[in-house]
Amino acid sequence: MKFRLFLLPIAAIAGITMLFSNCGDDSKNKDSREVFRFNELGEVTSLDPALAGSFENNWALNQLYNGLVEMDTALEVKPCIAKTWNITDDGLEYIFHLRNDVFFHDNPQFPGGKGRVVTASDFVFSFIRLFDKKISNASTLVDGIDVEFGTTTPAIKAIDDTTLSIRLIKPFKPFLGILTMKYFSVVPKEVVQFYKNDFGTHPIGTGPFKLKFWKEKTSLILDKNPKYFKFDELGVRLPHLDIVSVSFVKDPDAAFMEFMSGDLDMISGIDAINKEKVLAKDGTLKINLQSKITLISVPFLKTDYFGILIDENLELVKNSPLRIKFLRQAINFAIDREKIVRYRRYNLGTPATGGFIPPDMHAYDPKKLQGFRYDQDKARELLDLAGFPGGKGLKTITITTTSSYVDIAEDVASQLKEIGINAEVDIMPPTAFKSAVADNKLLMFRKSWICDYPDPENFMSVFYSKHYSPSGSNYTHFHHSEFDRYYERSLVEQNDSIRSELFLRMDQILVEESPVIPLYYDRIVRLVQKSVTGLVVDPTNSINLERVRKN
Repeated sequence: MKFRLFLLPIAAIAGITMLFSNCGDDSKNKDSREVFRFNELGEVTSLDPALAGSFENNWALNQLYNGLVEMDTALEVKPCIAKTWNITDDGLEYIFHLRNDVFFHDNPQFPGGKGRVVTASDFVFSFIRLFDKKISNASTLVDGIDVEFGTTTPAIKAIDDTTLSIRLIKPFKPFLGILTMKYFSVVPKEVVQFYKNDFGTHPIGTGPFKLKFWKEKTSLILDKNPKYFKFDELGVRLPHLDIVSVSFVKDPDAAFMEFMSGDLDMISGIDAINKEKVLAKDGTLKINLQSKITLISVPFLKTDYFGILIDENLELVKNSPLRIKFLRQAINFAIDREKIVRYRRYNLGTPATGGFIPPDMHAYDPKKLQGFRYDQDKARELLDLAGFPGGKGLKTITITTTSSYVDIAEDVASQLKEIGINAEVDIMPPTAFKSAVADNKLLMFRKSWICDYPDPENFMSVFYSKHYSPSGSNYTHFHHSEFDRYYERSLVEQNDSIRSELFLRMDQILVEESPVIPLYYDRIVRLVQKSVTGLVVDPTNSINLERVRKN
C-alpha cells in the first residue's frame, strides 16, 4: 500500500483553521462541538439543486435543502415541507399543504440578513427554474407538468402562502416519488436572482446544515442550522451535529488510512475500502475489527451492467457483430456473475440473474422472469446461431471502461475467450468515457444505473426509445415497439399489480433482445467509527446526517 501526503494550499489551511477556531469563544465550548468528518472520492461540482445530476452533488444537497416530500428507508414517500397533500380523482392535480415554520438559512439578501419563512410561491419559482435547460438538467423530469390554457406557463400555482397546486398533462403514478429528488428542493428567489449563475457556490436552502466553506476538490464545511424545523422523538431540535467536514482526497489508500487512524468518521463505497484488510471473503467485517469499527452493508437500488450500442442507423453499428441478437445472448450466457461477485466484490452484491430491475423493487420477481444463468454450452450454441461457430470469423470485441472497473472488464473478457469470443479491454479517463458513451461512440461499455426515485419505471426508462442519448439515458439506443407500448401504459396505470406485470414484461423483452449485460445488483458499503450513532441508510444510498450523533 502506498501512502501519499496531500498538501493543501496555505490559504486554504488558514481558512479552515479560522473556521474551526471561531466555532466557540473558549476552548471548552470548542471541544464540545460535534464534528463529523468523512472523505469523498468524487467531486462536488455545484450546490444548486437544479444541477443535482450526480451522486456527489446529491449527498451535499441533501444536507442543505428540503423539498415538499422526502423518502424514508422503506422507499415510502412521506411529508417534509408539505404537511399533507391531496390528489384529484383523475390523478391530474396535486395540492400540497405546507408548513408555516420552515425558514431559509440567513443571508444578506433577506431583510436584516435573517432567513424568511418559505411560502408556496418559493416552490413555484424553484420548480419553474427546472424547465430552463440553460439552468437545469432536469427538464425531462418536469415535461409531464401541464401548462396554463393558451400559454406556455407551467401549471404550478400558489393558491395562498401555504397551498401549492401542480397539474399534470396525464396521470403519472411515480410523480410523488420524483418530487423526492433533490432537483425539487425549494430555493429563495431573491438570493438566486442576486447570485445568478454563482448560486451554486452560494447556496441558501432550508436544510439541517448551511454552507460555511467550500474549496472545490479540497474541502467542504457545513455548519448546523439553528433554525431547522425538524425535532427528534424527545423534542430536541435537529441536527445534533455542529459541523460536517468533508475532504476530497482522491487516493483511496490514503483516505482509508485516515479512517483507520480515527481521523475520519466514515468512508463510503467499496472503492474507498481496502477490502483485503477489513473484509472476510463472505463480505463481513473481519473479527479483529468488529470491536473497533462498524460495517454498514445493505441492498442498493443500483444495477451494474455492460451496455451494447445496437442502433443500426449509426455508422459505428452497421458492421458491428454486436448488432446480432444471438451474439449478445451468447455473451450473456458466457459470463459467470457469481464468480465476479464472489471474488471481485467479496460477495458485496447479488449476481444479476433476474433482469435489469434490482431486488427490493416491487416488480422484481426472478421466479417469473427468465434471466441469464452461467451456461457455456448454451453460449456456444448461440454463438453458432449468430454465424460464428467456435468464434470463427468473429472480430475482436472491445470492452471500454474506466480504471475503476478494469478488473471486472478483464474477467468478462477472459470468460468470453473460453467460448471462442476474443475480447480486449480499453481504458478511458472518466470524463472522456462519459462523453463517449453519451455520444454513441462506444460499442460495448461499462455503466450502472442508480434509482433516482422509488419506482421500477425509473429503471425501464433507460430503454425507452424516446430517451435516446445524448439527450436521454438510453445509451444503447434500444428500440422495441412492444416495450415502448408497455412503458407508456405503465406511466398512466394506477394499479400497482398491473404495473408490476408490465415491468416484468419489459424486463423479459430486455433479456430476449439483450441490449445490456446485467452484472450484479450492488450493495451500499460504509465503514463507520463506533462513536457514530443515528446514521440512516436507505436503498438509494443518500447520506442523511440530521440525526447523527458522536458519542
